[in-house]
Amino acid sequence: MAVSLLFFLIIGLFLIFERPDHREKEPQEKETYRADYHFTAPDNWKNDPQKPIYLDGKYHYYYLYNGDYPKGNGTEWRHATSKDLVHWKDEGVAIPKYTNENGDPWSGSVVVDQNNTAGFGEEAVVALVTQPSANGKQEQYLWYSTDRGQTFTSYSDHPVMSNPGAEDFRDPKVIWDDQEQKWVMLMAEGTKIGFYESKNLKDWNYTSGFQTKDIGLVECPDLYKMRANDGTVKWVLGVSANGKSIGKPNTYAYWVGNYNGDEFIPDHEEPEWLDYGFDWYGGVTFEDGTSDNQLSHRYALAWMNNWAYADHTPTLQEDFNGLDSIVRKIELKKGDEDSYYLGSQPLEKLSQLTDSSDSYQQIEVDGSKTIGATGTVYQIEAEISWSKIGNVGLRLRESADKTRHVDVGLSPKDQYSYVNRKSTDQPDKSGKYIESIAPFDPSQKKVHLKILVDKTSVEVFIDDGKVVHSNQVFPPLEDKNITLYSEGGPATFENIEIKYFDSIYD
Repeated sequence: MAVSLLFFLIIGLFLIFERPDHREKEPQEKETYRADYHFTAPDNWKNDPQKPIYLDGKYHYYYLYNGDYPKGNGTEWRHATSKDLVHWKDEGVAIPKYTNENGDPWSGSVVVDQNNTAGFGEEAVVALVTQPSANGKQEQYLWYSTDRGQTFTSYSDHPVMSNPGAEDFRDPKVIWDDQEQKWVMLMAEGTKIGFYESKNLKDWNYTSGFQTKDIGLVECPDLYKMRANDGTVKWVLGVSANGKSIGKPNTYAYWVGNYNGDEFIPDHEEPEWLDYGFDWYGGVTFEDGTSDNQLSHRYALAWMNNWAYADHTPTLQEDFNGLDSIVRKIELKKGDEDSYYLGSQPLEKLSQLTDSSDSYQQIEVDGSKTIGATGTVYQIEAEISWSKIGNVGLRLRESADKTRHVDVGLSPKDQYSYVNRKSTDQPDKSGKYIESIAPFDPSQKKVHLKILVDKTSVEVFIDDGKVVHSNQVFPPLEDKNITLYSEGGPATFENIEIKYFDSIYD
């Protein structure tokens, strides 16, 4: 009896120590909707980004934050820093709310005053901020920092730019004009963008206005100079806008043209769009602080949400609501005839997050085919070609029973690309924001897709990035499958590469 017991004990120990336990080798995913590699609010609420600056070897990023959300109102400027635009360190609140009778700080602009034009010292960090003053009007106030952007002091209880009588008068964007040696400010004024100039950041004069059409109330204006891939130097004017009434996105509209120091003259009346998804708003662009070739490219990021359903995200159950897009690199490219456009691509530095990868050289699909790779957090890249087809793409974050998925694809017959989130959990309960679409040339027989998937988002970069879709989605964490599909003809999926990303959070 004792021998038998000893035998079974030895066998049991052998099984415990020698049998491979795949469950322990698999990464254990946290039951959380916090994104793995996107910037998220540490708690409570975030919305508009402010244009980052580069100082002391790192990027300083400020954003609107409400630590009293959802019970209390009012935003303040919270601060984060990064050396690579992938990993971020929280620096706390830099401009607190309700510190004077001018109300809470809204969106604005922060600059490094290299030449001490404002009198706060060389390289003082100066912020121009909209605040709803005691009289209820939106006016512009100045805050300054002498500790490298960590904390800010209010310059005056009086605005540096008073409201001229406009209902909407906000979101100052300030840049330095090297040619004219002056500061230039853009203001969101209803459907108009106002242009102003100053020598000292305190005294401002109106120079011109740019009137927009059919894109609703404009916010968060943007202005910058770029060199296109054909060597031409152009100016770009951007705004957050809502073109839904004319079948356009509710994201970042932009015009390419020229700025003469007083006014902006667009090459074409109709704007282009930097994103065709539902969740890329309050976008800002900024300089590469590590490059001497400032005109060749810029970076961009945006609040990844939509005011139509901003308070309806399930992250509220985890006491935070606020997600940013990844930082993308943008370049100006020559289009047809005399047109230019911005192309976007994810930062190559995201690849440093790669933990493992899968690849498939070629897969023929006529119908649908589920591949062996699975995941919730990754980048997937593929080339798709066809001769005649109606619909082709990928079903991502697909459930085991195939009832839940996010569809990313192209419909050449209908001449558009799309991201459809109807078949998974997503924040829009009205049913109006289900499928984002963008123009697609039906004569194309091949397309390159780069898709970034995180726990609560999908960002799709098509070909050279003239078209991008950024959308929030909230699939259950167990939904991990990837299915390739084609309708109305066969398709070839080639050079499929999947990089699984580690989290930037502890």
